[in-house]
Amino acid sequence: MFLLSVNSKEYCSNEDKKLLTFLRDDLHLTGTKDGCSEGACGACTIIVDGKATRACVFTLSKLQGKKITTIEGLTQREREVYSYCFGKCGAVQCGYCIPGMVMSAKALLDVNLNPTREDVKKAIRGNICRCTGYVKIENAILLAADYFRNNREVVFDNSDGSLGSSFMRVDAIAKTLGEGIYVDDITLKDMCYAKAVRAKYPRARVKKIDASKALNDPRCIAVITADDVPYNRHGHLKKDWPVLIKEGELTHYIGDAICLVVTDQKNALEELCSLVEVEYDILPGVYDVHEAIKDEILVHEGESNLMRKEHIIRGNAHEALERSKYKVHETFTTPHTEHAFMEMEAAIACWDDKEGITLFTGSQSVYDELHEITKILNLPEDKVHCISQLVGGGFGGKEDMSVQHHAALATYITHRPVKVKLTRKESLEIHPKRHPMEMELTLGCDENGYLTGLECTILADTGAYASLGGPVLQRACTHAAGPYNYQNIDITGIALYTNNVPSGAFRGFGVTQSCFAIESAINKLCKLINMDPFEFRMQNALKPGDTMPNGQIASEDTGIIECLEKIKPYYDMYPTAGIACALKNSGVGVGVPDTGRCILSIENNIVHIRTSAACMGQGLATVVLQICIETTKLPASQFIVEAPDTRRTPNSGTSTASRQTAFTGEATRRAAEKLKAALEGSKLEDLEGQEFYGEFCYETDPITSTKPHPISHLAYSYSAQLVVLDDSGKVERVIAVCDAGKVINQLSIEGQIEGGVVMGLGYALTENFISEQGYVKSKYGTLGLLRATDIPEIEVELVHAKGYGMAAYGAKGVGELCTIPTAPAVAHAYYKRDGIFRTALPLEKTAYRK
Repeated sequence: MFLLSVNSKEYCSNEDKKLLTFLRDDLHLTGTKDGCSEGACGACTIIVDGKATRACVFTLSKLQGKKITTIEGLTQREREVYSYCFGKCGAVQCGYCIPGMVMSAKALLDVNLNPTREDVKKAIRGNICRCTGYVKIENAILLAADYFRNNREVVFDNSDGSLGSSFMRVDAIAKTLGEGIYVDDITLKDMCYAKAVRAKYPRARVKKIDASKALNDPRCIAVITADDVPYNRHGHLKKDWPVLIKEGELTHYIGDAICLVVTDQKNALEELCSLVEVEYDILPGVYDVHEAIKDEILVHEGESNLMRKEHIIRGNAHEALERSKYKVHETFTTPHTEHAFMEMEAAIACWDDKEGITLFTGSQSVYDELHEITKILNLPEDKVHCISQLVGGGFGGKEDMSVQHHAALATYITHRPVKVKLTRKESLEIHPKRHPMEMELTLGCDENGYLTGLECTILADTGAYASLGGPVLQRACTHAAGPYNYQNIDITGIALYTNNVPSGAFRGFGVTQSCFAIESAINKLCKLINMDPFEFRMQNALKPGDTMPNGQIASEDTGIIECLEKIKPYYDMYPTAGIACALKNSGVGVGVPDTGRCILSIENNIVHIRTSAACMGQGLATVVLQICIETTKLPASQFIVEAPDTRRTPNSGTSTASRQTAFTGEATRRAAEKLKAALEGSKLEDLEGQEFYGEFCYETDPITSTKPHPISHLAYSYSAQLVVLDDSGKVERVIAVCDAGKVINQLSIEGQIEGGVVMGLGYALTENFISEQGYVKSKYGTLGLLRATDIPEIEVELVHAKGYGMAAYGAKGVGELCTIPTAPAVAHAYYKRDGIFRTALPLEKTAYRK
């Protein structure tokens, strides 16, 4: 028997297990989060005898006689101070890391109430945050120290929800205190657990699946194979991804699921999976795009490795380049990148004979899941109900099915509640990553430094399955020319299947790759013609009324000139700093139907804001609330923002393509205008039971349009970033200037940009998802994720052009934009420093990588 004290209460256990398991499963103290179970991320930080400690590291036998404090053990005073300070400073985004951050902060402030920022950075060095960039977390801890040190009274005042204010996020307090519910925090009565037996080889034929040993074990409830699946394919746009691999079929990567094992004993899952015997015929695979394009080894039998080809042509790039006074020709490469969201994938499904399946999930679209699952199980849509819990980060990595379809399938077969949760190792091996790309381009300008033309060929490794590889390739191509005024472009994009981990959506959606190439090529062109890189960009930058490289007329809210003007004083201050510019679309665009929807319903004198738009840290729930407040002039206390739910919230599309603020925001504004009109001469209680529906659609032209000036997207956001290196060659300061239109929430947009910059720094300098011959070699702790002690000073400036866009009071997306120009700006800083022109990420021969 193992005895220990948790939050001043005595507990015992007959089993020597990990403290994290004991806290969450036995004591149901779910504020301590499981982020990796490897001691790398800090999400499970608790305090043991006054010291911040990771709960996933120690077993109970090592903790006897120790005093353990979890987030639930904070005093009332601590709860008030930490929740207020973290909310007030905008330190909370997805929130999954925050309870661990608070516990690390407490361990510091319990012994030092006058810390420096450097003290704070060191205190949270063991805690990774993938959302915020750490800046506002540090601010929150410093503010908490001030409140404790000076015994300041906490007064929660969140009354000003007007547009542009620093309104506290609606979920900030619950997330800070560990009270917000993520999927893995849920336990249902008689819940079972399921796990997939995964492919042993990236490419092999499954000859035989023998589950007899597992089925003979009394702990096993079921082993589900492909023969049990009504429709054994899924995928966003192309149904090329098997739910389970059949006997006789090929595996396509190591993440392929062979069968599902179901048990009501969580600890038995691994052992039961090991009892399933799979016989393979091992086959050679293809792991490189240059090999894939030969089609000598086919990833998918009977199908070319060419997944998608795009060709965008305007003007005559070849002739323009022939006539160009100057031109550069280079090939750039970018790697796989892991999203590294803090919350591992989890889903719970349960069965009701009348209602069908209810799925508790944490993804980027409950309606995508609804459509995929009803297709897989051949069920009508009224027999599948998807409800979102809090989402612990996404960045595009939670758009594909990972565990949701398996949970639904297991409950469909067994009629029992079933949880499926990936380990961090499985997460790294299974969900799609950022596309590795190789980009060969020729860029030209005339004798005066005006851009003339671009020819570019992009090869993208889409991995084993299509996922969203087609649209990602499109965005890489449509944005490859940059935010500049020239129209002779010839861009070919080719996405190829390989036996690597699939590639899919990732913050920036292909533009991070092509922006690195075009901005780096501009820097080499500037050196060739002896022209200042800032002046080159300024004279070529798009102005309202200009024709963009894709033919669209730049609208009045085109703000790249304003970004450059704002960054100019910093550029003059730091003559060796690196600079880069970027643009990013808001909305899916290119002819694809795109609709935002919202319902405002009056229930018990409260306005319920109902939309399915997923909030995975970007703060969408707070955005729609502030739009409602601004439009109706009702106080925040009159509103509730509901979680996405396919029975309650209308389909507002996926949280992707920087679209939700513009599309769902505008839909919400339209619904709120109807409510405002109804309130004229009435009181809210007079409207009890009424609903007000808002919808916003925007028609765009397909990528193949022959119009002289097609409309590719609703709007574009723009950014210029400057990167300053110190004497040792490390990044000392980043200035990020962004045009994202009307600011809805000042703190949120700053936090998004700071987090995006840090993600861009990691992409440029330290992150490298390593895969060899289809096998993932990286662990969470070896991905190269930046920690608080690695972060330079980050300054955020916001600008807007003279005009505003047509949606959501003129707001545009910023979540993807802010991470795009960072890597080329870093590369330019090093190019200025040592004259070495680097063409591959992560950059080599730097203070970070030799």
